Amino acid sequence: MQHFFRTMGWRAKYDVEFKGLKKGLHEFEFEVQDTFFEHFEQGLVSVGNIKVKLKLERRSSFLKLFFKLNGWVELTCDRCLENYRQKIKHKSELFVKFGENDYEDDEIIWVLPEEHRINLAQLIYEYIVLSIPIRHVHPQKKGVSGCNMEMLEELKKYEHKEEEKVEIVDPRWAALKNWNNN
Repeated sequence: MQHFFRTMGWRAKYDVEFKGLKKGLHEFEFEVQDTFFEHFEQGLVSVGNIKVKLKLERRSSFLKLFFKLNGWVELTCDRCLENYRQKIKHKSELFVKFGENDYEDDEIIWVLPEEHRINLAQLIYEYIVLSIPIRHVHPQKKGVSGCNMEMLEELKKYEHKEEEKVEIVDPRWAALKNWNNN
């Protein structure tokens, strides 16, 4: 039982209580650090520091959430295989509607009418992952790659170089090509 509360306790930091809120805008802030990433299996990220700002607009029949993420995550460079810090930024908005609808959408979350809070941990994680570029490469500093040059030189030794292909053309085809140009 104690393990249950310990594992669920971390998620509670990312709960937003909306039942008692008045109509209008409300602001929340969350910190995402290394311990956050430990709770997601097979995660792309295990180290990072991200600030999440949330503006919640309360309306009578729905909530509108505006997310703004800013920070960094540690990734492995695709070129030199060293870890580096990738800056990330992400903005997104999401609607929370009340009802017993199974319809899922990227921009709408349905919650039961009797719910009084929403947990944003999974959503924040997904937004972090979405903000990571497909290609993981050290950022350039003053036009120079931040990659480990020793590793890049070592990798060049094993690079497969294609030999220049000499195209042999059948003289019959060459004659046909010339015939078409006339």
